[in-house]
Amino acid sequence: MNRRPIGIVLNGVTGRMGYRQHLVRSLLAIRTDGGLPLADGSRLWPEPVLVGRNEAKLTEIAERHGLSDLSTDLHAALARDDVAIYFDAQVTQRREKAVAAAIEAGKHVYTEKPLAGDLAGALELTRLAEAAGVRTGVVADKLYLPGLRKLKRLIDAGFFGRILSVRGEFGYWVYEGDWQPAQRPSWNYRAEDGGGIVLDMLPHWQYLLENLFGRVRTVQCLAATHIPRRFDESGEPYQATADDAAYAIFELDGGVVAQINSSWAVRVFRDELVEFQVDGTEGSAVAGLRRCRAQHRAVTPRSVWDPDRPAAADSRGEWSEVPDNQEFDNGFRVQWEQFLRHVVADEPFGLDFAAGARGVQLAELGMRSAREGRRLDVPDVGGGG
Repeated sequence: MNRRPIGIVLNGVTGRMGYRQHLVRSLLAIRTDGGLPLADGSRLWPEPVLVGRNEAKLTEIAERHGLSDLSTDLHAALARDDVAIYFDAQVTQRREKAVAAAIEAGKHVYTEKPLAGDLAGALELTRLAEAAGVRTGVVADKLYLPGLRKLKRLIDAGFFGRILSVRGEFGYWVYEGDWQPAQRPSWNYRAEDGGGIVLDMLPHWQYLLENLFGRVRTVQCLAATHIPRRFDESGEPYQATADDAAYAIFELDGGVVAQINSSWAVRVFRDELVEFQVDGTEGSAVAGLRRCRAQHRAVTPRSVWDPDRPAAADSRGEWSEVPDNQEFDNGFRVQWEQFLRHVVADEPFGLDFAAGARGVQLAELGMRSAREGRRLDVPDVGGGG
């Protein structure tokens, strides 16, 4: 086997997403399967270099997976000739400086979102990367969910006719941390540490809406801090200064209207943690993490509103399941494979820093809209289609 190694600095691998999704389920999974096959018959072999501030945690992870390359010195890791890619899964506030250092070192960069804490920072990183001639990518994992990929199949087939609206519900109850440990880190709820659901989730909705339905042209957002007092990892109370819920309306190209609620203070009464209903002139669909169900115009039943009698119709039973028709791999791994091929084989990859900057822009405008209580236009900052 013609194995072609590629060094990848992974910064933030001690965090939940960096470890589970990017290291274990993506890069190590590629190695388990013998490497990433390339068109020339060779196999690309990721060589992770684990970087972080806690050497003990890095060592424990490395030993658990039979790895040995780790460092607490980011700049030393970036100076290595055998490293081609820098990946960042740190907290948002540390990302911009580290990504800039990687660009200066001439490394290709792949990063979690948001790309930066504000639009100015995201655009500056985009400019630096373009000037340095390095390849860039921003994680857009929700595009690769099985349910959303099946929804994309319906869109591409013209199933909906003219799409009218998109309604999304995302979220779950994050424990306050007093009598049960919170499922999310405490910094998520401190604005001074880069927390907040607007900055976390609106970049997701930006790339999802843009890639499935059209560019976002206006945004109106109401943000709330429903749970003002939480408890940190040590059990100490703290004041939540960041928003934990966002209720947003977006206008897209072609007149499509999207409404998406995002909340860490909602109890789930849905089939999945996130669901999107798409309504069009010819049909509708509801897509979640894995499932997608559809109802065509020709089989849409007559709905009767009668408040004096129990509902007789099985509304959910009148929808058809969209079949898998293929095996869906982990979405983070799929995007990693695309980025790796983009770097080594020049295959196209549209989810670059310019796309990431548009996500930061939408979050920034969403927060401004919430402060000012009005709808805002989304200016074109370039890049993408």
